[in-house]
Amino acid sequence: MPTLAFGKWRLSQEGSRYMAFLIVLGALLFLMAVAYRGHSVILFAPVAALGAVLLTDPSLVAPMFTGLFMDKMVGFLKLYFPVFVLGAVFGKLIEISGFSRAIVAATIRIAGAQRAMLSIVLVCALLTYGGVSLFVVVFAVYPFAAELFRQSDIPKRLIPGTIALGAFTFTMDALPGTPQIQNIIPTSFFGTDAWAAPWLGTLGGVFILIVGLLYLEWRRRSALKAGEGYGDPAKLINEPAPFAGGKLANPVVAILPLVLVGVSNKLLTAWIPAFYGSSHEFVPAMIGNAAPVVQEVSKVAAIWAVEGALLVGILCVLAFAWKPVIASFAEGTKSAIGGALLASMNTASEYGFGAVIAALPGFLVIADALASIPNPLVNEAIAVTALAGITGSASGGMSIALAAMSETFIANANAAGIPMEVLHRVAAMASGGMDTLPHNGAVITLLAVTGLTHRQAYKDIFAITLVKTAAVFVVIGAFYLTGWV
Repeated sequence: MPTLAFGKWRLSQEGSRYMAFLIVLGALLFLMAVAYRGHSVILFAPVAALGAVLLTDPSLVAPMFTGLFMDKMVGFLKLYFPVFVLGAVFGKLIEISGFSRAIVAATIRIAGAQRAMLSIVLVCALLTYGGVSLFVVVFAVYPFAAELFRQSDIPKRLIPGTIALGAFTFTMDALPGTPQIQNIIPTSFFGTDAWAAPWLGTLGGVFILIVGLLYLEWRRRSALKAGEGYGDPAKLINEPAPFAGGKLANPVVAILPLVLVGVSNKLLTAWIPAFYGSSHEFVPAMIGNAAPVVQEVSKVAAIWAVEGALLVGILCVLAFAWKPVIASFAEGTKSAIGGALLASMNTASEYGFGAVIAALPGFLVIADALASIPNPLVNEAIAVTALAGITGSASGGMSIALAAMSETFIANANAAGIPMEVLHRVAAMASGGMDTLPHNGAVITLLAVTGLTHRQAYKDIFAITLVKTAAVFVVIGAFYLTGWV
């Protein structure tokens, strides 16, 4: 009987494929279960990943741990840890400066307390469409989301779902032109640009926004009927400290740091590659013959831009609110950095988990099964969103799916007369569908920052996940019915 070899582990082909699939599925379900029950992903992501390796090839446990899991985990921290820290500090300064309270007061005057959820969704959308990292948006928006929900007496457990709708959905990958990485990755595979399929992307974005807001409003009304309010701040975790200063800042001044972060990010994204070129190298000032340090600017320009933009936002807060910020700076930044450490380590552990799972034979079984779906766009949508769900990463799952199957997608699309722009938009939107399962790094970060658990708040995040996933198939249906691109 033919055999399938993976390291030294040999089984019959049929039996090995079946077992390989069950091993990968078991690792995923295990990690989702422990995350949902509130256990540390930092501890259990390597346990789940290496448990799957142990059942596949015991001799590869140690090599995969150091050579793949830790390599990917440390690589993630190397790139993104400064973004987490600066984002957390920026969000804390927005809080202790009183700017969040000023923005909330202005929002209530303009939109009314009954539209608190809409206000938070729109603020998140403004920041993410302006290029601010999703993780940074969580840190920056939460302080005044908590303030607005508290004043409107809306249950705190609805904050994560509201932020998820504004930051993790339509402005992340649906609206044309968004600079988020999920909308950039398909360009290198399909030869498109960030504005691909503008009509379909806009339709998908509007669908997500309307249906998502209707769901959140239904949840708010249900809580109101049940007599449930925000909750006792003394018993809640990670509650933003009340503003201890005097007169509130002008709302225009208060929102200025948020606007500057978005504008600076846009400008720096264009300026950094023009200044440094495609690559940059320098020789460290050391005794002896030190090797030059070479960096590919194209791979780090977006990260440098976000870091620079956050520094601009921090300096803006300090310039306009020096006294209240300095009075609480030491204690405030300690808690912010502690939160950034936890959030970044959670996400990095997830990244390592996804890398290990993607290297197992069971992952190839899943990829092969997905490739058998006949309709080109449905095939692409299900493949991308399934792999994003397995890896717990929209960008990671899409990168794996397109690297393995993009040639097949392109050939099938050409045969069916489907433009590459439609493939781009479907792939981008599908990546942000089922990626937000309980083990997703952004979900864990969002819950950690808001001080809530999966049991308390994940139900609403998952509902938004379903809306986002459905939007992909709405877009596919619209294309076949109308031919819009």
